[in-house]
Amino acid sequence: MVWQWALMVVAVAFAVLIVFLIKTLQAGTKTLENTAQTLKEVQKTMDELTYEVKQVVRHTNDIALDANHKLKQLDPVMESVKNLGQLLNEVTLVSQQYSHRMIEKAKHHRENKEKQKRENGGAALLPESEESPAVQSYKATYGSEGRSGEGVGVQKIVKWIDTGASVWQKFRR
Repeated sequence: MVWQWALMVVAVAFAVLIVFLIKTLQAGTKTLENTAQTLKEVQKTMDELTYEVKQVVRHTNDIALDANHKLKQLDPVMESVKNLGQLLNEVTLVSQQYSHRMIEKAKHHRENKEKQKRENGGAALLPESEESPAVQSYKATYGSEGRSGEGVGVQKIVKWIDTGASVWQKFRR
Protein backbone atom coordinates (compact mmCIF):
# COMPACT_ATOMS: atom_id res chain seq x y z
CA MET A 1 0.00 0.00 0.00
CA VAL A 2 2.85 2.37 0.56
CA TRP A 3 3.69 1.68 -3.00
CA GLN A 4 0.32 2.76 -4.09
CA TRP A 5 0.48 5.92 -2.11
CA ALA A 6 3.92 6.71 -3.40
CA LEU A 7 2.80 6.03 -6.92
CA MET A 8 -0.20 8.29 -6.43
CA VAL A 9 1.99 11.14 -5.06
CA VAL A 10 4.36 10.74 -8.01
CA ALA A 11 1.37 10.81 -10.42
CA VAL A 12 -0.08 13.95 -8.80
CA ALA A 13 3.33 15.65 -8.77
CA PHE A 14 3.79 14.71 -12.43
CA ALA A 15 0.33 16.15 -13.26
CA VAL A 16 1.12 19.42 -11.42
CA LEU A 17 4.47 19.60 -13.23
CA ILE A 18 2.75 19.09 -16.55
CA VAL A 19 0.20 21.85 -15.79
CA PHE A 20 2.99 24.31 -14.95
CA LEU A 21 4.94 23.28 -18.00
CA ILE A 22 1.88 23.85 -20.19
CA LYS A 23 1.36 27.33 -18.68
CA THR A 24 5.06 28.15 -19.20
CA LEU A 25 4.96 26.92 -22.79
CA GLN A 26 1.81 28.94 -23.47
CA ALA A 27 3.47 32.10 -22.07
CA GLY A 28 6.56 31.35 -24.18
CA THR A 29 4.38 30.88 -27.24
CA LYS A 30 2.66 34.25 -26.66
CA THR A 31 6.02 35.90 -26.22
CA LEU A 32 7.33 34.33 -29.43
CA GLU A 33 4.20 35.39 -31.31
CA ASN A 34 4.60 38.98 -30.04
CA THR A 35 8.28 38.88 -30.99
CA ALA A 36 7.43 37.59 -34.46
CA GLN A 37 4.83 40.35 -34.88
CA THR A 38 7.32 42.98 -33.72
CA LEU A 39 9.94 41.64 -36.11
CA LYS A 40 7.46 41.82 -38.98
CA GLU A 41 6.71 45.45 -38.12
CA VAL A 42 10.41 46.25 -37.81
CA GLN A 43 11.09 44.57 -41.17
CA LYS A 44 8.30 46.59 -42.78
CA THR A 45 9.65 49.81 -41.27
CA MET A 46 13.17 48.90 -42.38
CA ASP A 47 11.96 48.26 -45.91
CA GLU A 48 10.27 51.68 -46.01
CA LEU A 49 13.34 53.38 -44.54
CA THR A 50 15.64 51.56 -46.93
CA TYR A 51 13.65 52.87 -49.88
CA GLU A 52 13.74 56.42 -48.48
CA VAL A 53 17.46 56.20 -47.70
CA LYS A 54 18.13 55.01 -51.25
CA GLN A 55 16.18 57.98 -52.58
CA VAL A 56 18.15 60.36 -50.35
CA VAL A 57 21.44 58.80 -51.52
CA ARG A 58 20.38 59.17 -55.16
CA HIS A 59 19.47 62.83 -54.63
CA THR A 60 22.72 63.43 -52.78
CA ASN A 61 24.68 61.88 -55.64
CA ASP A 62 22.82 64.07 -58.13
CA ILE A 63 23.57 67.17 -56.05
CA ALA A 64 27.23 66.18 -55.70
CA LEU A 65 27.54 65.64 -59.47
CA ASP A 66 25.88 68.99 -60.15
CA ALA A 67 28.13 70.77 -57.65
CA ASN A 68 31.19 69.07 -59.12
CA HIS A 69 30.15 70.13 -62.63
CA LYS A 70 29.64 73.73 -61.50
CA LEU A 71 32.98 73.76 -59.69
CA LYS A 72 34.70 72.53 -62.85
CA GLN A 73 33.08 75.42 -64.72
CA LEU A 74 34.56 77.81 -62.15
CA ASP A 75 38.10 76.44 -62.59
CA PRO A 76 38.95 78.74 -65.52
CA VAL A 77 37.67 81.74 -63.55
CA MET A 78 39.83 80.81 -60.57
CA GLU A 79 42.82 80.28 -62.86
CA SER A 80 42.21 83.73 -64.37
CA VAL A 81 42.00 85.26 -60.90
CA LYS A 82 45.27 83.53 -60.01
CA ASN A 83 46.92 84.81 -63.20
CA LEU A 84 45.56 88.29 -62.55
CA GLY A 85 47.00 88.19 -59.04
CA GLN A 86 50.39 87.19 -60.40
CA LEU A 87 50.17 89.90 -63.05
CA LEU A 88 49.26 92.55 -60.47
CA ASN A 89 52.11 91.35 -58.30
CA GLU A 90 54.53 91.76 -61.18
CA VAL A 91 53.06 95.15 -62.13
CA THR A 92 53.49 96.24 -58.52
CA LEU A 93 57.09 95.06 -58.59
CA VAL A 94 57.78 96.95 -61.83
CA SER A 95 56.09 100.06 -60.44
CA GLN A 96 58.14 99.77 -57.29
CA GLN A 97 61.34 99.46 -59.29
CA TYR A 98 60.31 102.43 -61.43
CA SER A 99 59.61 104.48 -58.29
CA HIS A 100 63.01 103.60 -56.85
CA ARG A 101 64.70 104.66 -60.09
CA MET A 102 62.81 107.94 -60.10
CA ILE A 103 63.76 108.61 -56.47
CA GLU A 104 67.38 107.85 -57.26
CA LYS A 105 67.26 110.22 -60.24
CA ALA A 106 65.74 112.94 -58.05
CA LYS A 107 68.44 112.44 -55.39
CA HIS A 108 71.12 112.49 -58.05
CA HIS A 109 69.60 115.64 -59.54
CA ARG A 110 69.47 117.33 -56.12
CA GLU A 111 73.07 116.32 -55.40
CA ASN A 112 74.16 117.74 -58.76
CA LYS A 113 72.28 120.96 -58.05
CA GLU A 114 73.88 121.30 -54.63
CA LYS A 115 77.28 120.52 -56.14
CA GLN A 116 76.76 123.26 -58.75
CA LYS A 117 75.74 125.70 -56.02
CA ARG A 118 78.87 124.91 -54.05
CA GLU A 119 81.06 125.20 -57.15
CA ASN A 120 79.47 128.50 -58.23
CA GLY A 121 79.43 130.12 -54.84
CA GLY A 122 75.84 129.28 -54.01
CA ALA A 123 74.27 130.75 -57.14
CA ALA A 124 71.91 128.47 -59.02
CA LEU A 125 72.66 128.31 -62.69
CA LEU A 126 70.35 127.41 -65.47
CA PRO A 127 71.43 124.47 -67.60
CA GLU A 128 73.56 125.53 -70.54
CA SER A 129 72.46 122.89 -73.02
CA GLU A 130 69.88 120.25 -73.77
CA GLU A 131 72.48 117.62 -72.91
CA SER A 132 72.74 118.49 -69.19
CA PRO A 133 71.61 115.82 -66.70
CA ALA A 134 69.01 118.11 -65.14
CA VAL A 135 67.33 118.81 -68.47
CA GLN A 136 67.44 115.13 -69.42
CA SER A 137 65.96 114.13 -66.05
CA TYR A 138 63.22 116.74 -66.42
CA LYS A 139 62.42 115.54 -69.95
CA ALA A 140 62.41 111.90 -68.82
CA THR A 141 59.98 112.78 -66.06
CA TYR A 142 57.68 115.27 -67.78
CA GLY A 143 58.40 114.84 -71.47
CA SER A 144 59.30 117.68 -73.78
CA GLU A 145 56.01 119.54 -73.12
CA GLY A 146 56.82 120.44 -69.54
CA ARG A 147 54.12 120.56 -66.87
CA SER A 148 51.28 120.78 -69.36
CA GLY A 149 52.28 117.40 -70.75
CA GLU A 150 52.09 115.47 -67.45
CA GLY A 151 49.08 113.49 -68.72
CA VAL A 152 51.17 112.25 -71.62
CA GLY A 153 53.69 110.63 -69.22
CA VAL A 154 50.91 108.89 -67.34
CA GLN A 155 49.43 107.74 -70.62
CA LYS A 156 52.78 106.27 -71.59
CA ILE A 157 53.01 104.41 -68.29
CA VAL A 158 49.49 103.06 -68.67
CA LYS A 159 50.29 102.03 -72.24
CA TRP A 160 53.44 100.21 -71.05
CA ILE A 161 51.46 98.46 -68.30
CA ASP A 162 48.81 97.37 -70.82
CA THR A 163 51.48 96.12 -73.19
CA GLY A 164 53.22 94.27 -70.36
CA ALA A 165 49.94 92.66 -69.27
CA SER A 166 49.22 91.52 -72.83
CA VAL A 167 52.71 90.08 -73.25
CA TRP A 168 52.47 88.36 -69.89
CA GLN A 169 49.11 86.78 -70.76
CA LYS A 170 50.46 85.52 -74.08
CA PHE A 171 53.55 84.19 -72.32
CA ARG A 172 51.40 82.38 -69.70
CA ARG A 173 49.35 80.61 -72.37
